[in-house]
Amino acid sequence: MSTLDHPAVAKVAAALTEAGQHAAADGIRILPADARTAALAAEALGVEVGAIANSLVFRASFDGEPDAPLLALTSGAHRADPRTLAALTGATAVGKADPAFVKEHTGQTIGGVAPVGHPSRLITLVDTALRAYDVVWAAAGHPKSVYPTTFEGLLSVTVGRAADVAASPPGDGPA
Repeated sequence: MSTLDHPAVAKVAAALTEAGQHAAADGIRILPADARTAALAAEALGVEVGAIANSLVFRASFDGEPDAPLLALTSGAHRADPRTLAALTGATAVGKADPAFVKEHTGQTIGGVAPVGHPSRLITLVDTALRAYDVVWAAAGHPKSVYPTTFEGLLSVTVGRAADVAASPPGDGPA
């Protein structure tokens, strides 16, 4: 079975097509090796690491409810800050999700989590730093698969919210 035939990649392609993003679905590429990090994906594609949209799943706690998945689509050039994510979503706490939690809520494995193709819609924040790139590359459901999109395309397909998801550098902001 080729990676394009992988069930998670097929779900991503179908979700993109259903959302009217036919060019993105048709643009799914299979890389020669797993690209489980933004740096590896950028190297394989010959693009800046900031043009890679990391799909990071976190556990978000909301006032005694069971932990909910929170998807942060971040520029590969920096890290999402859990405290910032909590403040943006109103969560009481945001923490790292383990591989089983990620698989349960996305149907995909870490390193290949796409913005779409999940069993249900996830709370999603899209890093405003991705706006700086004409083309953004996101995983397509498998660690070897990626597809081209845009910042606006990510917002549209995920029904996500644009947000600054990285921690502010020390000295920035009010004292």
